[in-house]
Amino acid sequence: MSTFTPPFVSTDSGRPGVALVSISRLQSLCETIAPRYAERARFFSIREGYGAAVTTLQSYVDAGSVDVVLAAGSNGAYLRDNLSVPVVMVKVNGFDVLSAITHATTTWPGASIGLVLHETISHELADLGGLLTVRLTQRAYRSVDEVKTAVNNLAAEGCRVIIGPGMACDLAQQAGLASVFLYSLGAVEEAFERSVELARVSRQKESKRVRLNTIVAHLRDGVAAFDDAGQLEAVNPAMLELLGLEGGRDMPAQLARRVGPWLRDALERGGAVDERIEQIGQRSLIVNCVPIVEQGARSGAVVTVQDALVAQRIDRSLRTSQRPKHLVARHRLEDLVGASAALERVRRLAHAGAAHDATVLLSGESGTGKELVAQGIHNASRRRGNPFVAFNCAALPEGLIESELFGHEEGAFTGARRGGKPGLFEIAHTGTIFLDEIGEMPAALQSRLLRVLQEREVMKLGSGRATPVDVRVIAATHRDLPALVGEGAFRADLYFRLNLLQIELPPLRERRADVLPLARHLLNRIALQYGLSEAAIGRVLKFLAPWFEGYAWPGNVRELDNLLARAAIYLGATAGESDGDIGPDLLALFPEFERMEREDGHGAPSTAAAAATLAAPRLTPSRDEVVRALEQCGGNRAAASRALGIGRTTLWRLLKADETR
Repeated sequence: MSTFTPPFVSTDSGRPGVALVSISRLQSLCETIAPRYAERARFFSIREGYGAAVTTLQSYVDAGSVDVVLAAGSNGAYLRDNLSVPVVMVKVNGFDVLSAITHATTTWPGASIGLVLHETISHELADLGGLLTVRLTQRAYRSVDEVKTAVNNLAAEGCRVIIGPGMACDLAQQAGLASVFLYSLGAVEEAFERSVELARVSRQKESKRVRLNTIVAHLRDGVAAFDDAGQLEAVNPAMLELLGLEGGRDMPAQLARRVGPWLRDALERGGAVDERIEQIGQRSLIVNCVPIVEQGARSGAVVTVQDALVAQRIDRSLRTSQRPKHLVARHRLEDLVGASAALERVRRLAHAGAAHDATVLLSGESGTGKELVAQGIHNASRRRGNPFVAFNCAALPEGLIESELFGHEEGAFTGARRGGKPGLFEIAHTGTIFLDEIGEMPAALQSRLLRVLQEREVMKLGSGRATPVDVRVIAATHRDLPALVGEGAFRADLYFRLNLLQIELPPLRERRADVLPLARHLLNRIALQYGLSEAAIGRVLKFLAPWFEGYAWPGNVRELDNLLARAAIYLGATAGESDGDIGPDLLALFPEFERMEREDGHGAPSTAAAAATLAAPRLTPSRDEVVRALEQCGGNRAAASRALGIGRTTLWRLLKADETR
């Protein structure tokens, strides 16, 4: 075995490499032409053939030195079948054959000529034999042994001149026959042109392939590319790891067997296979198969595989980082203010419910704080930090409720959002959904809700595929659900599914001992909102406290909050004045107290008694006091009049009188 690199070859690795392979006279022609292309490519001469040439060339190919091989005849055909790089064959055209025949007939007039061609004889040339007045016999060969056989047969048939490749010429000379080398300088030059251009393109493609493989190798997702015949073109380590495969010679076959069904499915569908869930060993994988289309024709496919656990972690991270503020639970169970036995029972049950994922049903009158308890349960559970989604079942028409809760696909109905929309159950995935006013849910949607609670999956409007959800459900109602079940207005099976843990919130009138501390707690928040001082807070409590014990609180905590805010707005306007600045007209702002009922023989304080808790108003305020009251009330004369304890006519008269003085 002998190999060499001619002196005209540069070691510049930026140029493509071409291997010149020949075991005969073709090599000398190649070495004659190669210097002309030295600036465009690097050339390696391999003076071996067949298996020995493959062994030698493979080391060049593995090193990235050779991009294209130039060869001829059966040697070239063998290399083409056994190498992974392109092999350019020196082609013999009709002009080369005629030129060789002309040379033979001119040099050896009247001699019988034998023509040795690779693979097949020329029938056109046989037809022209009579016209050429040449005794021409053709033989075809496919291997070295067949070349020897062809030359021997031609010699036995009386041929004295052999036209053919270098090996045939050498064998003819050994047999004492004349010979003409078939390959012309022009044919070799044409092969050089094709080789150098193909090597340039191959080097560019290889550079892109290496760059792409480097990028793909760093992906956590598995990626494999196949050509249109299903042959593997590229694969990254993550794909092998996810599919449980090892590298080696049989890896492509193993990989093809594993992904073959996915490729066939994509081919049968004529499109992509998206987000198919496959179980491989102990792993759940998300599989996508996308066809590669080049110039309008399918040229292969790309298969990607992702670990479902990784996708879930990414999904949770996205939901957490991009979750809107309104999907965050702000309240905790510690925000429940009061020490009554009824409220302690609520706390105890709420903590018990937070420790598990059981569905909770909150019942109680409006304004008792059901959503606060729901947020507190969420924040005390393992789902804290994940979405908290609140929805009022009585706030929207039936059609919109269905779309909001379960979502819809694009085009599911007239006006459906482009691209579709996820439902609140999907948005609440891994978190909690709070269904307020559950007793108002339309009967037609109760069955859909029941299925979600049973199967833990939702189906969008217009979709035929269910989506699994991991959601904790907390429902609330102020209505008597057992009574609604008896009337047929609420599904019994849905009621029993919701009523795993029921927490009844007591009305405010049943825990009167909590009213005053609750009022102080609410006033601290109100003070921040309206900029009240400590003195103003004290005045509000001093004004309202006499009614706390006797009032029935039909609006519960919500009503208490409303009364405190109302008092803060109007009493805060005179926060810098003495107690005597509050007049009896202010009592008209609270008609609720006029309807109070007496309990246990003790009525609420009369209007006179309430007014007595405050000093009597001045009969004639000064103009400066009137102006100051107007400024504090934002120019509202009615509010200023009430704050001063005078009528609007009196206020107007005092302002007018000072102006005309």
